[in-house]
Amino acid sequence: MAKAGKRWWLFKSEPDEFSFEDLLAAPKRRTFWNGVRNYQARNMLRDEVQVGDLVLYYHSNAEPSGVAGIAEVVAAGSPDPTQFDAGDYHEPRATREAPVWFGVELAAVKALARLVPLEELKAEPALAKMGVVQRGSRLSIQPVTREEFELVVALAARKASGAASEGRSGARKRS
Repeated sequence: MAKAGKRWWLFKSEPDEFSFEDLLAAPKRRTFWNGVRNYQARNMLRDEVQVGDLVLYYHSNAEPSGVAGIAEVVAAGSPDPTQFDAGDYHEPRATREAPVWFGVELAAVKALARLVPLEELKAEPALAKMGVVQRGSRLSIQPVTREEFELVVALAARKASGAASEGRSGARKRS
């Protein structure tokens, strides 16, 4: 699929597996986004997610779950090497000539001033159509609109600066 222009995404990761802080600490602040085993998400990684696209990095299955940072796609879809290895992500049908699963390479852009929790995203009327706030939405790769992306970033900055002006730190405690 040809690239139509810059797009915006939300990628979910469990922070105990690979957090945004892990991405910031990775060599060159980059990682290959591997281990996706859903066909719809695979198709987006292979066909739609392109170099230069921006990503809201979402911590899922966490307390609280929410958007932790911004990443950029720095390499387009390519075969996920973990499908060829023995282990949790092995795919017996995959060959090097006919891979089944794909991933992209991400680079950290910046941590948000604070984590924007799911409950706050749900409470924002302008984000009502955003996939992550929809009941039953479990897809780990989701398109978002430019307006949704910018609003999430603004929410993080707005609340963080308000907390700082009240004498509290706007950054969330990282453990």
